[in-house]
Amino acid sequence: MSKKIRRFLPLAILLALIAFAYALDLQSHLSLEQIKTHKESFKGFITTHPALSPFIFMASYTLCVALSVPIATLLTLLGGFLFGLWFGTLYVVTGATIGAAIVFHIAKTSLGETLREKAGPFYNKIEKNMKDNAAGYLLFMRLIPLFPFVAVNVVPALFNIPLRTFVLTTFFGIIPGSAVYVYFGQQLGNINALSDLASPKALFAFVLLGVFSLIPVFLKHYKDRKKLQT
Repeated sequence: MSKKIRRFLPLAILLALIAFAYALDLQSHLSLEQIKTHKESFKGFITTHPALSPFIFMASYTLCVALSVPIATLLTLLGGFLFGLWFGTLYVVTGATIGAAIVFHIAKTSLGETLREKAGPFYNKIEKNMKDNAAGYLLFMRLIPLFPFVAVNVVPALFNIPLRTFVLTTFFGIIPGSAVYVYFGQQLGNINALSDLASPKALFAFVLLGVFSLIPVFLKHYKDRKKLQT
């Protein structure tokens, strides 16, 4: 098998699985109404299989993220209802991070490597800036829920960000947002629509967190500029 085929085979498999998931219309099989209707059945399964349930939930969440099936918010609410705030947040964040890491690694080893081979000086300059300030940039994008989760999985892979940095910033960066939805999930019966979860105050709080995460980046740029001036 040639190097080029080995490089693009995982990407081809992932895209085929994503297409298959959408062909099956998996997102239509889980809605807020269905979760509320069957919530006691879910709870009964947790009671009957307390050790196995967390792994099934995390595996489901990982697949949801890796295949870009748009039901993550619903699964997060369900995680809060089934496991409570602390364990629910842990399981959600773990599953989401594993799924994101799968997409990141595949994109990095296929698209990223190809792009780096053909890139010019402009790309190299951006890549150096991204790598030097990777933690700050990634935390900023994770903390503010304005950036599509899938995009934040792929874009850093194009700039050769280390997997370890990606995993750590993803895990810790999505904790605040995940915890909010897990908390709401504990009161699942009081939620009538997903739009009920969005509020200007919550969004403003996430924006502030994102700005704070960029402070080290701003300070580094300021120090570098001062050095050039002296």
